[in-house]
Amino acid sequence: MALQISATNPEHPALLLELPWDVPLEEWPQDVLVPLPRGISRHVVRYARAGDEVIAVKELAERPALREYELLRDLDRLGIPAVDPLAVVTGRTDAGDGPLEPVLVTRHLGGSQPYRSMFETTMRPATMHRLMDALAVLLVRLHLAGFAWGDCSLSNTLFRRDAGAYAAYLVDAETGDLHPRLSEGQRDYDLDLARVNISGELLDLEASGALHPSVDPIEFGTEICARYRSLWQELTRTSVYPAGKYHYIERRIRRLNDLGFDVAEMQIEHAANGDTVTFVPKVVDAGHHQRQLLRLTGLDTEENQARRLLNDLESWMATQDDYAPGDPLGARPEVLAHRWVRDVFRPTVRAVPLELRGSMDPAEIYHELLEHRWYLAERVQHDIGLDAVVEDYITNILPKARETLQPTTSD
Repeated sequence: MALQISATNPEHPALLLELPWDVPLEEWPQDVLVPLPRGISRHVVRYARAGDEVIAVKELAERPALREYELLRDLDRLGIPAVDPLAVVTGRTDAGDGPLEPVLVTRHLGGSQPYRSMFETTMRPATMHRLMDALAVLLVRLHLAGFAWGDCSLSNTLFRRDAGAYAAYLVDAETGDLHPRLSEGQRDYDLDLARVNISGELLDLEASGALHPSVDPIEFGTEICARYRSLWQELTRTSVYPAGKYHYIERRIRRLNDLGFDVAEMQIEHAANGDTVTFVPKVVDAGHHQRQLLRLTGLDTEENQARRLLNDLESWMATQDDYAPGDPLGARPEVLAHRWVRDVFRPTVRAVPLELRGSMDPAEIYHELLEHRWYLAERVQHDIGLDAVVEDYITNILPKARETLQPTTSD
């Protein structure tokens, strides 16, 4: 059987052909590999370079490889945070024409880390709570889209910094199933698996001495359930309000927006006696602030980063002479937003040397600078210009944090 590459982009097969598909993945030479941290996997996984792309290559049987490839494509169409599928390579043979396992190829998620590499230095409980928040949000988003994961765990997730919090991405869809809608039983099954898996992974870390002594693995496994249920209830519950109190509905929608979700459709019913109004958010989409920032500026960021950048953008807009909301003679928000990107955001980020940024993307760098500006202003009790903030950040903050910002290597 000849080598076959099924890819999402016509450019990918040409780039992938240069890789040594006639060699078992475990034996790939170092000159094609990229030293990035890897999580635990039941399969052989390697990071490699294909042209300008860093890719993750996973060996598995043909049927599950093709199935996972299609599931990841479905998740991409649904806007779910997951790794990007690039190709499935089948028909692999070694130098003696012996069969080799097919591989699934995905794009490496820049700036992300598996949880084990994050625990190489003992992680504080507060940071672990943020990881649980991120994983709960991911699981809720999957369930809202009708996706039953079947193996939710820290090992099957990548985490990326998101303005002081974390964003979680699905990295393994092999056990998943996509349905028009999930039953409560299907959701509970996924949630129970998450609880058991997370507790087991943390117990393993505890045994290796990598877990903070104050962390109880069983309690943290249970925490994912509580956080998930609280978020699911807020996103899907039915509200009953007194008739005429329509601002209550607006307040509920704003609360959902603050959580990072948009109400794309809603159902409103008046009671027969006219005394109450029932409000049900019918479809809830994540990424409220992401979409708003992308529309205004063209910047594609994580949700918390987008919220922080929008706040800074709005504060900056208010200082502009041609900012006049509602005035047809004033500059449109999109014009001001692009001016902010050109005159504030990009010059500020570029002032931070590339070699000091580590794995942080531009939006995370800008968030860090805003945090540092607040800290300096609090210390001296007056506003600080961004130029002075950048200088102090480069001199006093980045050198100390450099080791934690750079990707670690793992065998």
